[in-house]
Amino acid sequence: MIRTCAQSTLRASSRLSAISPRLFLRAQSSNALTKTQPPFTFSKSGPSSVKYTSQHEWIAAHQDGTAFVGITKYAADALGDATYIELPEADSELEAGDSLGSVESVKSASEVYQPLAGTVLEGNESLNDTPQLINEDPMGEGWIAKVRLNDLADMNGEELMSLEQYEESLKEDH
Repeated sequence: MIRTCAQSTLRASSRLSAISPRLFLRAQSSNALTKTQPPFTFSKSGPSSVKYTSQHEWIAAHQDGTAFVGITKYAADALGDATYIELPEADSELEAGDSLGSVESVKSASEVYQPLAGTVLEGNESLNDTPQLINEDPMGEGWIAKVRLNDLADMNGEELMSLEQYEESLKEDH
């Protein structure tokens, strides 16, 4: 997600560099989904798998191949107060790495990338009226898109990380 001008903004930001990664790495990590959040409430059993990307996106996949995509708490905090969220169009077919949309904030604008190949089912229309949801609850109500994955087995790919691997990558960046 944070590959464009936002990456240099993030690295140059004294506010961000002053933040200890430990703030994001608690026993109850704010980068982790909970069973009361929308990706879990979509089905009775919740997602079968939740993974993270090095660009700070998360993907929560369900057994039926439906998945929710959003940005992590770390990314939302780094971007600052969101002012506009560009959502994907329904029925858009995207490959892994394609632009899913973007987040504009008071600090920068940044692309959000599709973690795995699939078809967009819907964008989170709530973000049109309340872009601040992405800051308030990026791992829940602030999800960006609901997609149908081309292959659920792709969730096991090496390019995606577990929560523990993602949090370790945050420590390495600082």
